[in-house]
Amino acid sequence: MRLPHPLGISGPTLLLPDGRQSVREAVGLELLDPETADELGCDGLPVADQAPPEMAVEAGRRALTAAGVDAGAVGLVLHAWIHYQGHDLWSPAHFIADRLGAAGAVPVGVQQVCNGGAAAVELAAARLFVEPGLGSALVTTADAFLDPGFDRWRGDYGIAYGDGATALVLHRLPGTEGGRPADLVLHAVSTVAAPRLERMHRGDDPFSPAARSLGPRVDIRRTKKAFLRSEGMEAFTEASAAALRSAVESCLADAGLAATGDAPLRYVVTPRLGRRTVDLAYAPLLTKLTGAELLRPGADTGHLGAGDTAANLAELHTRRMLGPGEYALVVSAGAGFTWSCLLVSGT
Repeated sequence: MRLPHPLGISGPTLLLPDGRQSVREAVGLELLDPETADELGCDGLPVADQAPPEMAVEAGRRALTAAGVDAGAVGLVLHAWIHYQGHDLWSPAHFIADRLGAAGAVPVGVQQVCNGGAAAVELAAARLFVEPGLGSALVTTADAFLDPGFDRWRGDYGIAYGDGATALVLHRLPGTEGGRPADLVLHAVSTVAAPRLERMHRGDDPFSPAARSLGPRVDIRRTKKAFLRSEGMEAFTEASAAALRSAVESCLADAGLAATGDAPLRYVVTPRLGRRTVDLAYAPLLTKLTGAELLRPGADTGHLGAGDTAANLAELHTRRMLGPGEYALVVSAGAGFTWSCLLVSGT
C-alpha cells in the first residue's frame, strides 16, 4: 500500500511475562530433542500466567503512556491474535478498549493468523487516511500457548511459540492536522497472499463442530504433513519465495526505493521463527533482494503469534537502531498464507 504521506509509530511495546522455560529445561523434560532444539536456535520461551487480553491491556497502557496519548483520544483499537483468548464467543478487542478507557474508540478484532499484527497496522493506516477525524489508532496483539491445548515446543515444524503481548500507536506526523512527533516513521506497507496454501493448516481434517474436536491439542504438524503428501514441498517453497519477493519489491517501490541490492536499507528484519526456517525460507532471498544487514530476533522469545511485527518494531526503537533517514524493512508472514512488509525509518 503506497501511503499518501508517511505516518508515525509511537510507543512500540513488547511485554513479556516473568515466567520462562529454558530450552535446556525443555530438553531435560523431553519436551523436545536436542537436534530440534538446535534447529530452533532458541534460548528459551516466555510463559504467561495471565490471559492474553490482560497482557494486551498492559502493553496498550505502556504504549499509550510512552506515546503521550490519552486513551480518550484513541479512535480505533485493533487487536490481533492466533490462539485462544480465554472465552469462547467474545470480543477481546472490546475488552482491551474498555479496560484502557478508550470509550470513544471502535474496537476491531483482526484474524489473519501470524500476520495479524502487520495486517492491523495496514488497516489502521488506511483508516487514518480516509477518516480525518480519527486521531490515533492503537494496535495490540497477545497470545499464550499453554498446555493442555498447545505444545509450544513440538506443535509445529521449525517454530517455537512464546507468550507475550505487543502494542503501538499509529498517528499522523507534524505538518498534517493533529500530527505530532513519532518514534518511528512508517513509509509503506505491502501485503501479498497465496490462498492455495491455506490447506497447510487444514490438511485432510474434516470440518469439526468445535475447537479441538479432533484431538486434545492443536496439531499443526499433522496438517502440514497432509499438505506435503499431496502437494509436495516444492509447491510451498515456490509460492512462498514468489510472494516474499513480491512483498519486498512492492513495499520498496511504493516508498520510491528499488529492490536491487543497493536499496538504502540498514536492516531487514525476519519474523521470529526457528533458525533453520529463517535460513531456508528467508535469509537467502532477503539478503539478495536488499543487500541489507539481516536481523533475526526472537532467540529469547520464540514466535509471538500475531506479535512478531510489533515486537520487532519495539526492538528497533528501544535499542535505538535507526537514526534519522535510516531504513529497516520488517517482514511478517502468516498461515493462509500471507506475507507483509513494513518500511520504517528512524527519527
